[in-house]
Amino acid sequence: QVQLVESGGGLVQAGGSLRLSCAASGQTFSAYVMGWFRQAPGKEREFVAAIRGSGGFTFYADYADSVKGRFTISRDNAKNTMYLQMNSLKPEDTAVYYCAARKGPIIRTDLRYDFWGQGTQVTVSS
Repeated sequence: QVQLVESGGGLVQAGGSLRLSCAASGQTFSAYVMGWFRQAPGKEREFVAAIRGSGGFTFYADYADSVKGRFTISRDNAKNTMYLQMNSLKPEDTAVYYCAARKGPIIRTDLRYDFWGQGTQVTVSS
């Protein structure tokens, strides 16, 4: 079992920045691919970014096209924590953001992630 707790959400103006954190506990953090997903009102949950568990100095990451170049995913295995730095935020980034964990390769399908946090709200005003 892996327990995940997100933090760092809030209200920000368009063009601003936020950094989300996801603290993990329970099992070896580095064994898991970690991902961020988001769900806006009335929409399906969508992939945002994911990062491999280990890889030396640089962790391989994948991003949705809608956030590429604006968001950066990272992790600190020593702290059992994953981050999502969100810059140049847009109103369409407004959603509940969830972190998730799985073993195996990076994938974008939410149903293939085994463990989920409770979510943190991000609201971007225009």
